Amino acid sequence: MGVPEPLYPEPLYLAPRLDARLSSLLGSAEFLHGLVDALGSPLNVVLPEQISDNLERFRSVYRRHHLGGEVFFAHKANRSSALVRRFAATDAAVDAASLGELQHVLGAGFTPDRVLATGPKNPEFLWLAARTGATVNVDGRAELDDLAALVRRHGLPRVRILLRLSEFQGAGSQGAGFQGTGVQVLTRRSRFGSPVREVDGLLAAVERHRDAVELIGVAYHLDTVGLAEKAVALESCVTVMDECRNRGLQPRVIDIGGGFGVNYLADRAQWERYTTALADAVLGHRPAMTWRRHGYGLRSESGTLRGALGLYPAHRPDAGERYLDQLLSLPAPTLGRPLATLLLEHLYDLWAEPGRALVDQCGLTLARVLEVRRTDAGDWLVRLGMNAGDVSLEEHGVLMDPVAVPRGGGPAAAEPERAGAEAVGVYLAGNLCLEADLITRRMVFLPRLPRPGDLMGFANTAGYCMDFRADHAQQQPVARKVAAWQQAGSWRWCLDEEYWPITRPGGQA
Repeated sequence: MGVPEPLYPEPLYLAPRLDARLSSLLGSAEFLHGLVDALGSPLNVVLPEQISDNLERFRSVYRRHHLGGEVFFAHKANRSSALVRRFAATDAAVDAASLGELQHVLGAGFTPDRVLATGPKNPEFLWLAARTGATVNVDGRAELDDLAALVRRHGLPRVRILLRLSEFQGAGSQGAGFQGTGVQVLTRRSRFGSPVREVDGLLAAVERHRDAVELIGVAYHLDTVGLAEKAVALESCVTVMDECRNRGLQPRVIDIGGGFGVNYLADRAQWERYTTALADAVLGHRPAMTWRRHGYGLRSESGTLRGALGLYPAHRPDAGERYLDQLLSLPAPTLGRPLATLLLEHLYDLWAEPGRALVDQCGLTLARVLEVRRTDAGDWLVRLGMNAGDVSLEEHGVLMDPVAVPRGGGPAAAEPERAGAEAVGVYLAGNLCLEADLITRRMVFLPRLPRPGDLMGFANTAGYCMDFRADHAQQQPVARKVAAWQQAGSWRWCLDEEYWPITRPGGQA
């Protein structure tokens, strides 16, 4: 008996959004194949010049609202030295969330006054931040006590701090001044920051530690993308700042953290069509679209759709700097004036910590096609020279088509639906000896069946999806990383660790 012909659903594309620089890179097939031939598969490529362009877009929102303050790159989004060094060459700042990140950014050219220490902090991290003069985003009273004790014990200068708050509540909350609108606003609990109801105790601790710390502002952390919730949090921070001033403190900064998002997909209609079809497939109303009927959080119970779609909203036209603009334009929930106006009236600086949004369009992950075969069920399985940890798009809930880069030709990107289009559905598998090592649990449609030696390019992976979970599982190599840029009409590159914004390879300025 031959291999059965699978019953494919009609092609459903999720074409990546490609801006000019990344599109040009993916169109340079000979250049990309040369890189992978020389440095192996998988391979990460970063575009340092793009991060400074993204910064300028955030700066334009500050100018539009006449606000001062800093934009911090959340370093945890990517380990790249090239991206950090290029950002150090701007006038912006960086958020370091570990001892290693703090050491990295100081070595990349950031002066301590441009560094914000966040995240879980061990004594070594706190000491280096205090010793060098970085600002510390304090998560709670115990951390504040530890920092003050360390400063006194080692005779360090006073440390600039922010108090990071969370769990903002709507009407009915306890504590005057920290209420939102008459509608209760619910957020997921976070392990970061102190509940706003604990502000009195935090400020009392700040007053006790005045010899060791200087409070320059407050921050908020919310595990949500909801604008209404963030508006409540920002207005509450203004109220907390007023209380600080009543106590004789002189804060001047409100830090709104990150969570600005990225628009990964080129076509909203494709996203809506796919998510609708996925629900139909889970219910059995259409052929399976995923490996072993994986539902991405959805399930069928007696013909009823249950669960919640556990995916990143990959088509978000109002992400990044547009999201920031929308937030600042919102009226404060109880005071009624735009949030940007509220900041201006109080002469407060705005700090923001974009991670994913600042490295939007800054990276590409490449993998070589190793094998193409049919399964017993008749599906096409394409094995790549990478594993799921090397490009953790699905781990982060991001569904997006790869771009096929055939050897000896240009890119063969998945095209939008058109009459008579031929396409082949494939599953992309990794190089680990694990059933679960799938690069895509969804069927991906390509213009033609790939061949061994072709490349698959995963676009826009610089934000958390490139190296956040990469490891040496089963002794498989972790992707090397290179920086690429355009010069005199062609693409040039160097190893990520060799990139400096003032020179080119060979030491030429």
